[in-house]
Amino acid sequence: MNTMVKRDQLHVSLQLCTFIEGQALVGTGVDATAFWRGFSALIHDLTPKNRDLLEKRADLQRQIDQWHIARRNQVHDRELYKSFLEEIGYLLPEVSPFQIDTTKVDPEIATIAGAQLVVPITNARYALNAANARWGSLYDALYGTDAMGSMPPAGGYEQGRGARVVARVRVFLDATFPLAGHSHADARLYHVKGGALLVDGKPLEDPGKFAGYQGDPRAPDSVFLVNNGLHVELVFNRAHLIGGRDQACMADVRAESALSAIMDCEDSVACVDAEDKVLAYSNWLGLMKGDLSADLDKGGKTITRRLNPHVEITAPDGSAKTLKGRALLWVRNVGHLMTNPAILDKDGNEVFEGMMDAMITSLCALHDLRKTNGARNSAEGSIYIVKPKMHGPEEVAFADEIFARVEQALGLEANTIKMGVMDEERRTSVNLQQCIHAARRRVAFINTGFLDRTGDEIHTSMEAGPFSRKDFIKRKGWIKAYEDRNVDIGLECGLMGRAQIGKGMWAMPDQMSAMLETKIEHPKAGANTAWVPSPTAATLHAMHYHQVDVRKVQEKLKNGGRRAHVEALLDIPLASFRKWNRDQILREVENNAQGILGYVVRWIDQGVGCSKVPDINDVGLMEDRATCRISSQHIANWLHHEIVSEDEVMDAMKRMAEVVDRQNADDPAYRPMAPGFDSIAFQAACDLVFKGREQPSGYTEPVLHARRLQLKAAT
Repeated sequence: MNTMVKRDQLHVSLQLCTFIEGQALVGTGVDATAFWRGFSALIHDLTPKNRDLLEKRADLQRQIDQWHIARRNQVHDRELYKSFLEEIGYLLPEVSPFQIDTTKVDPEIATIAGAQLVVPITNARYALNAANARWGSLYDALYGTDAMGSMPPAGGYEQGRGARVVARVRVFLDATFPLAGHSHADARLYHVKGGALLVDGKPLEDPGKFAGYQGDPRAPDSVFLVNNGLHVELVFNRAHLIGGRDQACMADVRAESALSAIMDCEDSVACVDAEDKVLAYSNWLGLMKGDLSADLDKGGKTITRRLNPHVEITAPDGSAKTLKGRALLWVRNVGHLMTNPAILDKDGNEVFEGMMDAMITSLCALHDLRKTNGARNSAEGSIYIVKPKMHGPEEVAFADEIFARVEQALGLEANTIKMGVMDEERRTSVNLQQCIHAARRRVAFINTGFLDRTGDEIHTSMEAGPFSRKDFIKRKGWIKAYEDRNVDIGLECGLMGRAQIGKGMWAMPDQMSAMLETKIEHPKAGANTAWVPSPTAATLHAMHYHQVDVRKVQEKLKNGGRRAHVEALLDIPLASFRKWNRDQILREVENNAQGILGYVVRWIDQGVGCSKVPDINDVGLMEDRATCRISSQHIANWLHHEIVSEDEVMDAMKRMAEVVDRQNADDPAYRPMAPGFDSIAFQAACDLVFKGREQPSGYTEPVLHARRLQLKAAT
């Protein structure tokens, strides 16, 4: 039973209270009594506004539903629809042109373009891996994946493949750091003389790309190069397996990879109570204090993983220089919808989890701000919080108000907390300029996300008609308009040089060759960051930011005007012809059902909020609540419009449960769903589909949280 203790006017789980008072507050200079007083005031003052905003969401949805029902089977009139959305206050007029006022933003966010990781904060090992992914081996990334066109052979090191990797990296070096009249492929000696890097006596074509070195300048241990703000390290070691065979003794080439990482308290975790929240907050505290560690077994030995130190080098002029050894860390809080039983207000109601996250993650981040020595997350003294699932500028303004109240309670300077705005709900997309304006003094990140954005599109337009199949939705014009307009508005509002404009996740962690082929489109689109599924993927994606100077792309786009307008975002991706045969319909339903079940069974039974789940073709895909949302809303839409029957969907769910059982047969912690189909996990998956229309904004959290709590209570 969860023991509660009273703090000011709040009733707090003893486990959470012990963590806050015994760990999080210690060393911050914040008095416990003052902390609880400020926390209680935040909850009780702002909870009514939070409820009103959620009711406005529901009221707008009711009006949109009625509009579509009244025009059922009519051709969609975009202009009439736009006028209707303006009339009900869903679509708002843009504000006068402005530039954001965000200050004290670290260069990893403001001025350097690079890859970004998103990881569940509840897994300490993943969190450390992401933080330490600032640097990664290009040799390892190319050798160990299909990036060269095939996977490595089983067994030990294969020299032929290794030679191809070395040759591929030398091509990258020649393209990125060309030598005057020479090639890195032919190089035998790298040395530093008179503050310049010489390779067999030849200088770099651009001497400014030499950043420094480690060791003896006549025979350095490492040479550091820089291009587009990103560093590359050439590692020399004649005693190394690779270096000993290399004519220049080059043992590795390491690339500055994940410049930033989002520690996620939201879509990739399963946090339903105080026990879960304390785990999340404890890991975030460890990252902010710098003492987080995790033990893991490797080859029969226990290894302790910790945060990497910064990198100390000698600059070309002989002075000491420090390069960051870790990714700059954001923390993603929960949105405005969910509540959590870890804290109850004076009336015994669960508090809104977003406010709880804001207060406690900011408290933990104080440890980084208060450091007087050692590596800091933010050299500028800022706290970085991504705020997801906000609907329109009022809700962004509300998040801004929450952060301002947190700053007051913790004694922080105004706008210390920087906000990341997730452009993933349609009401935010169509009002993005106004949303940025609502947080113009603290916004430091906007991004696009196809999965959640499409899930919200389906729910918002549920009554408009049946949607296209998922693969065809991606081909509709609205998605390109959404992606282009996000960048255009970000640049109009002054994000260039001050904030990140991001793009979504590459969801296939085992398909790096395809990622290298296609993900270069993100920097080419003017995005100065994009999500990748692993540290290895970050290293490979880093090559794209050497190929593309994102700053120049942004400057060109900024002067080119908007490429897409709000009207294009109001084109609903409905199925135009619907000439599907039964096999195509059932295949689509099975594909959705399999993805839902593969994700939900781990979420409910094991508390795993993000994992690589084999799809219907046994291709591993990164799944989180965004992928679950789009799949469940898609089936709910087809059910509602009678494209498929409830019996057909249930049959598909049962067939796919057997597939998921087979795919997880080697997992000793896995509990099969077949043949009984009566597990809590299977029931949760069915709830997401058959009750999908009832879920607020189509979100999966209410169902998943309730079923996970049910399982925890039962076990």
